[in-house]
Amino acid sequence: MSNEEFKHSRPTSFLSALPDHFKQTHEMTFAGTHLLIDIWQGHGLDEMERVENALKESADISHATLIQTHLHRFTPSGGISGIAILAESHISIHTWPERGYAAVDIFMCGDTQPELAIPVLEETFLTSQIEVKTIQRGQLP
Repeated sequence: MSNEEFKHSRPTSFLSALPDHFKQTHEMTFAGTHLLIDIWQGHGLDEMERVENALKESADISHATLIQTHLHRFTPSGGISGIAILAESHISIHTWPERGYAAVDIFMCGDTQPELAIPVLEETFLTSQIEVKTIQRGQLP
């Protein structure tokens, strides 16, 4: 049986019995919140320490458990790609300093509040031009 077939064959009672970190609200049960964030007119997007601190502070303020960070610099642009691996999922960033742009991806499950990271990103990258799309991933019927 394929994963897709298994997923569709599981009864809802099986799903509700799993010991996981799905979020439960009065409206729905879902795996976690996924924020897709576009940062415009950002500053310091080519500074490794600033980018790493943004990842760490975003995890901390969101009440997530940081496991590890890893960053990579691209040349000649100075762009940085980085990830914070969390017990509750991840935060990733890809920067284009020559355009003042960064794409940030925050996905968290459990008792976290990923939206609290938005002001951290605004302050860290000295901008108020941030666009956020929010997706509730893994919604159960």
